[in-house]
This record gives sequence, C-alpha cells and structure tokens, in this order.
Amino acid sequence: MVQSIKRDIALLFTTRLIRMFGYGFLSVVLALYLAQRGLKEGEIGMLLTLTLAGDAAITLWITTSADRLGRRMMLVVGAGLMLIAGLIFSLTGNYLLLIATAIIGVISPSGNEIGPFLSIEQASLSQLVPDERRTQTFAWYNLVGSFATAVGALVGGALAQLLQGSGFTPLNSYRAVLMGYTVIGMLLVVLFLLLSRSIEAPKQVEAISIQRRFGLHKSKKVVFKLSSLFAMDAFAGGLVVQSMVAYWFNMKFGVQPAMLGVIFFAANILAGISALSAAWIAKRIGLINTMVYTHIPSNIVLILVPFMPTLPLAILALLLRFSISQMDVPTRQSYTMAVVEPDERSAAMGVTSIARSVGAMLSPAITGQLLAVTSLFGAPFVIAGSIKIVYDVLIWRGFKAIKPPEER
Repeated sequence: MVQSIKRDIALLFTTRLIRMFGYGFLSVVLALYLAQRGLKEGEIGMLLTLTLAGDAAITLWITTSADRLGRRMMLVVGAGLMLIAGLIFSLTGNYLLLIATAIIGVISPSGNEIGPFLSIEQASLSQLVPDERRTQTFAWYNLVGSFATAVGALVGGALAQLLQGSGFTPLNSYRAVLMGYTVIGMLLVVLFLLLSRSIEAPKQVEAISIQRRFGLHKSKKVVFKLSSLFAMDAFAGGLVVQSMVAYWFNMKFGVQPAMLGVIFFAANILAGISALSAAWIAKRIGLINTMVYTHIPSNIVLILVPFMPTLPLAILALLLRFSISQMDVPTRQSYTMAVVEPDERSAAMGVTSIARSVGAMLSPAITGQLLAVTSLFGAPFVIAGSIKIVYDVLIWRGFKAIKPPEER
C-alpha cells in the first residue's frame, strides 16, 4: 500500500512536469502561429477567450464527475482532449474549426495550468499526504510545474528559431511546436492509465457527492466567496497571458522566438523558486498574509512593465514580477484545502478552478482589442495589475480571521 502511494505521488508529479512543459512549449509561439495563419489581434484574442471558456465547461463536467466516475478515467479524458486540440490546431487555419476545437479541446494560451488536471491531481495528493505536509507538497508541485514551463518555453522558442534558420517558414516552424504538443497529450494518456486506485475518492465520498450540488455542503459559503475573488484575480491575469505577453514583446521590441523562450524560461524559473519560498514564509506569517503581502508588490511591478523605455528594462521588470508573483499559488491552494471539509476537497478545488477559468475567459479578447490600438498597447498590464491589487485587499479583509487548522 505504501509503495503504491509513493508510486502514485511520483506519477502525479511526473504528469504535472510533462504537461506544464507542453504548456510552456506552446505558449511562446501560439499567438505568433495564429498570426501567421492570417488571424488579426482581435480574432486571436477571441480565440484564446473561447479556449478559456471551453476550459471552464470541460473542467466543470470532468471535476464534478471525477469522484463518481473515477479520477483516473477523467484525467485520461482530459489528456485525450489535449491531444485532439494540438492535432487540429496544427493541421488547419480554418477559423470556425479552430473555434470549435478551442471550445472542446484543452490548450493553454498562458503557459499556466488549464483543464481539469490541477483540481483532480491536488485532490488526490491531499488524500495521499498528511495535512502537515500539504502546503510543502503543493509548493514542490508548483515548483515542478514552473520549472517545466520554463524549460518548455525555452525549448519551444529555440526550436521555432532553429527551424526557421534551417529554411522552414515561420508558419511551419510553429506548426512543428503544435505537433510536439500533440505528442505530449499522447504521453499523458499513457501515464494517467498507470495510476492506481489509491487516488480514487473513498466510497462514502462518492455516495455523498451524488447527492450534493457541486459536491459541497458545510463549506459551500466559504468556497463560493473564495471563488468570486479568485475569478477577479483570474480575470486580471487573463489580460496578460503568456502568449499575449510574448506577442507584445514581439510587436513592441521585435523580440524573436528564441529570445522569447529565454525570457519566459527565466521568468518561470523565478516563479518556481518563489512558489517554493512560499511554504517557508507561510509557516511564519500565515497563508493569507503570504498571499497578500507578496502579491501586491508583484502587481505594482506588473503595472510598470509597459512604461519601461528599453527592452532590457522591460525584461527586468517582467522578471522581477515573476520572482514574487507565484508565492500566492501554493498558499492559495493549500488554504482552500484547509478551510473545507475533507470530503469536499475535490469539489472545492473544482469549483474554485472553474471560477478562475470563467473569470479569465473574456480577458484575452479584451487584450486583443487593446493591442490593436497603438495608444492602448500597454493598457493590459496596467489594468491587470490594478485589478489584482483590489483583489489582494478584498481577500485579506474577507479571510484574515479564518485560520487553517495549522495556524489555530
């Protein structure tokens, strides 16, 4: 039994690593690929918005069914949808078909987690590790993801640049990256099939989940309140998804794919280190304080990015922002798991993840419209940072008095 649990934990970390590599691999070139397909800024933004909208719907279906139908099966379905999305995106430039695929498939425009995987994996990890190791486990889980995203961004940008230098057209070089994303989806299907029944919800939880709306009961109020605030934060984050930021650097400073890969490699490495630091800080000042006190400075720096007059200064501001921006992620996830009942954890992660997806779904379309206007080219950074600061203040005021068990 112990060996089975250790094996499942290792597999969940491995699937996280491979998936986030794929997201980073794709994110640097996705908007550039769509532009090469002939899409305008507004069309690209709308397509990415529909990607996030579809993600919300898919996540709702899969996460609310996972405990009843099987977590492993739902993870396999999610990986299959990832595979399908990569394949169709790589094969066609038909806008209507791309829209349909964006809605039903799983494809990440941000380099960040998307789809049902995070909710199910973290619910499974919370079941496999003791409470006192939860925040640290989530910190390492996020560190693995950030490092994998960083390497993926570096490899994706370098591969596109290398292929172009070898005579490939930009379109075909970016298509090669899409095909690589498809292969990653295939690999995830295989790995998820190797998970054991140790990750499945206990039988009593399965019976309860069928009877309750969204699988919530005692914690419904706190989960919905957290979800509304997380949706606000995600809306702001959606204005500056990695694909659109890469496009912004390309348009404003003429940065090429290989250099974009280096920038986001460094950014995600710093993000991973900051996520790991969060567990150490949270032990000293608490989860909510860690979320807020590290998030506000990062958002001030985000606002400053478009005002940097040179490329090196803009890169420096972006990297500084990433170096502290992810400390709220493992603490936010751990706090959500801590303040809900054990039999509501899968549902709570699902509902809050869906709220974030819904919050972020309109943002890329807005960013696309803003980027199409020269005078508003830097507005997404300013709007995103400002909304995130409001979110920080609201979550501190609303939850500073609600302590997780380890802080009581």
